[in-house]
Amino acid sequence: MASSRGGGQQVMRMGDMEKMSLEQLKAVKEQADVDVNLLQDSLNNIRTATARLRLLHSSTTFLRQGKKMLVPLTASLYVPGTLDDADKVLVDIGTGYFVEKTMAEGKDYCERKINLLKSNFDQLVEVASKKKTLADEAGVILQAKLKQLSPSN
Repeated sequence: MASSRGGGQQVMRMGDMEKMSLEQLKAVKEQADVDVNLLQDSLNNIRTATARLRLLHSSTTFLRQGKKMLVPLTASLYVPGTLDDADKVLVDIGTGYFVEKTMAEGKDYCERKINLLKSNFDQLVEVASKKKTLADEAGVILQAKLKQLSPSN
């Protein structure tokens, strides 16, 4: 099975797939389908994260000193609180680490994260599209081979 490199991804040519056995074609199609499903899950996660960041970014305009709000202690436990300083925010930079930033720096951080997620989303869409095409081509060739093997009516 020959393959060529393109963009860091292994690309299989249709001519290569036509030379494969039925078992190999089934394996290629199943793996491509699994990859497409995983990529779709990743795309959904990126969409969710981007939506949360956009909501967070837009909600910072409503923050003012003395504002009453619910403060999360855990994922399901909130306690009432009052905003003490509207000019400072805590930014979650990952794995439970927080950094205190000014409101402007916090908004800038959100914008940069949104742009990074958009870039990752665009790259994943391209990879998912190629994997979907591979799965479809493998399916077409597999169906053609099965049709050739079936007895004629």
